[in-house]
Amino acid sequence: MPLPVADCWYARTNFAQGVTRILEPHVDRLEQANIWHVKGRDRDLLIDSGMGIVPLRASFPDLFGEAREIVAVATHTHMDHIGATHEFAHRWVHAAEADDMANPSGSFTSLVCADFDPAMKEAFVRAGYAPLGEYLIDALPHECYDPRSYRLKGAAPTRLIGDGDVVDLGDRQFEVIHVPGHSPGSIALWEAATGLLFTGDLVYDGPLIYEGPDMDLETYASSIRKLMKLPVTTVHAGHDPSFGKARLEAIAADYFARWGIAA
Repeated sequence: MPLPVADCWYARTNFAQGVTRILEPHVDRLEQANIWHVKGRDRDLLIDSGMGIVPLRASFPDLFGEAREIVAVATHTHMDHIGATHEFAHRWVHAAEADDMANPSGSFTSLVCADFDPAMKEAFVRAGYAPLGEYLIDALPHECYDPRSYRLKGAAPTRLIGDGDVVDLGDRQFEVIHVPGHSPGSIALWEAATGLLFTGDLVYDGPLIYEGPDMDLETYASSIRKLMKLPVTTVHAGHDPSFGKARLEAIAADYFARWGIAA
């Protein structure tokens, strides 16, 4: 059955403290990542950029106008987080994943689910996701779009970041925290003044993906413990709804128990 054409590709929600979330509702939940825009005085912060199926910057001229400096930070370089990063002049990523941003490769660069490693598809189901269908999308962005034509476009990073670096927006500062486990170069962004924490895919309020290439449970648990020490008010994660400190603790406790690892 042919896929319908979507009325609008992106959905937008405004949060407090100058934070906006952008979603791609027609992407399968497995790869439906949160795209975060944070308003600053001197420049704005973009945290992750979705799949890149439809141009992001042109879709939101009020957020990404050409006159506005945008720092695009990738929490990691999986396909659902760097798809539109190439649209921005300032592209920051942890040094461990610089090559992956510039030259994405492997099975996770396609919308065709048959291209995925069968072992990984089984791992997704074990984690709690529904079995994948034919494509990673349930609608087309425009008539005559061929999902098989999708290519994840790489872009060389313009700055390599690591633990303790700061993203300075003028009136707001976000500390980079290296949190490997989901991927070697995964990072979180922490604003101490507000208690806002952007966790990428290390922790989110949904089925965590913790089985796969370069994923290690002891490393994963150590990174979660690092975030648990922060006086968090709100977690804006890479997937699913935002939540507070109590929910962060509950999610961590559940996974530590599942893994047989001490909290």
